Amino acid sequence: MRINKFLAEQGVASRRGADEIIRAGRVTVNGKRAEPGDDITPSDEVTVDGNLLSHKVKFEYYLLNKPKGYVCTVKDDKGRKTVLDLLPAGAGRVFPVGRLDYDTEGMLILTNDGDLAYRLTEPRNEIPKTYLVKTEGTLTPVQLNRLRAGVEIEKGVVTKKCKLTVTETDKSYTKMHLTLTEGKNREIRKMFEVVGKTVIFLKRIKVGELTLSGLDRGECRKLSREEVFYLKNL
Repeated sequence: MRINKFLAEQGVASRRGADEIIRAGRVTVNGKRAEPGDDITPSDEVTVDGNLLSHKVKFEYYLLNKPKGYVCTVKDDKGRKTVLDLLPAGAGRVFPVGRLDYDTEGMLILTNDGDLAYRLTEPRNEIPKTYLVKTEGTLTPVQLNRLRAGVEIEKGVVTKKCKLTVTETDKSYTKMHLTLTEGKNREIRKMFEVVGKTVIFLKRIKVGELTLSGLDRGECRKLSREEVFYLKNL
């Protein structure tokens, strides 16, 4: 097994994050510094920051309705609250799948299953994620169609086509459901800035057809076996 996959299964980090930890020299295999791309067997002793990891893994899967004011990291160097603070007592060593901004609410999956995390975040898989977006003022049909077709949010960076449906509007605000199949940094906020609108509320409400039904802000629950199966086959 590749060492980055092993570390992901242990809940240390995603595969990409594991590669960074390995390159930083924090991982050893049988007492020697590991290298990205190393393969390991169940008989190898693997440590991270001097802590020995077990080859036995029990996967855990949680669904969290993230409120504002939490960061999607395992640790924060600014001392801010992290989404791990919202997990129930006794939860294992899991990590967030993807990220929601500090001021963004909604659906977040946490797990120590590195394969599932990779599947849900790999851009080539085009996993649909739906957001509730609220902006100031109204949007014209021209603005809406620009967003649907894709806009340049940075030099040379153009968003993919998306599904955008207005659900409520008046002179002071517009509410929409927006479905993306990619996840660039602050992508939605940047998209609306391009058409001259400011996002005043943003919440992820669906991954595929999985919803937050029954979960209040800040609440968390384990995913069912059927839900995990669904996510693995999206």
